[in-house]
Amino acid sequence: MKHHLTAKILTFFLVVPMLLSAQKNALGFRAVAFFTARNDLAHISFVREATPWFAKMADKHHFVFDTTSDWHNLNPAFLVNYQVVIFLDTRPEAPEQRKAFQQYMDNGGAWMGFHFAGFALTPSDFNQDWDWYHDTFLGSGSYVSNTWRPTAAVLRTEDRKHPATRRLPKTFRSAPNEWYRWEHDLRDNPDIRILLSIDPASFPLGTGPKPHEIWHSGYYPVVWTNTRYRMIYFNMGHNDMDYDGGTNRTLSSTFSSRKQNRLILQSLLWLGK
Repeated sequence: MKHHLTAKILTFFLVVPMLLSAQKNALGFRAVAFFTARNDLAHISFVREATPWFAKMADKHHFVFDTTSDWHNLNPAFLVNYQVVIFLDTRPEAPEQRKAFQQYMDNGGAWMGFHFAGFALTPSDFNQDWDWYHDTFLGSGSYVSNTWRPTAAVLRTEDRKHPATRRLPKTFRSAPNEWYRWEHDLRDNPDIRILLSIDPASFPLGTGPKPHEIWHSGYYPVVWTNTRYRMIYFNMGHNDMDYDGGTNRTLSSTFSSRKQNRLILQSLLWLGK
């Protein structure tokens, strides 16, 4: 009897760690999305649809997805729990938060950013006062202009060998978006790997009413990565809203394009692997 009891105890201590290890592996990586979701209704709309979409992908692909609107969590003690950080609609403003994020990236952390997370314009509420982030990390510098209204575009897959763009066609139609133009030409930066750009078939892009809000030509990167870091930036993340009609209801979805969704998911899985 004593021999059988000892065997059961040994089996318990051998099997339980194996089960815990299997559970840990099943969870995969851990991702956390920071957001602000204030002021701009289009950005709020994006955050509200992005959080359940990412949660659904987490359940399906076995990773952990958390969210926080408390930017004080952007500190080493909090970030050590996550392999991927996502900025859904803004960037950190406090010096200690910016320092913690740069250290996180310098130490091998992974990042995904959307639309307004790359915005900087002086003078504005979001001045270009963080050179490492906008010039070195993103490479884009300041925001210059945008299309209006938010409309879909034909996107060209510039690099089909990257894990994020696997199985994407040469061109595909995006979800509606407000598209940004930047201060720096990313093609001149040897660290930047442009993954997608606006295809010329999109022109004219935008509906106005102001003439400069409609693009008729030019080269516009919309998704890229900096090869010095584990990161990817998407210019997508601005839904069309019924401002003119006065209802302020959402008129489009950033997640209405299946191929664009595949791009986002594959990017996240690449970052988290």
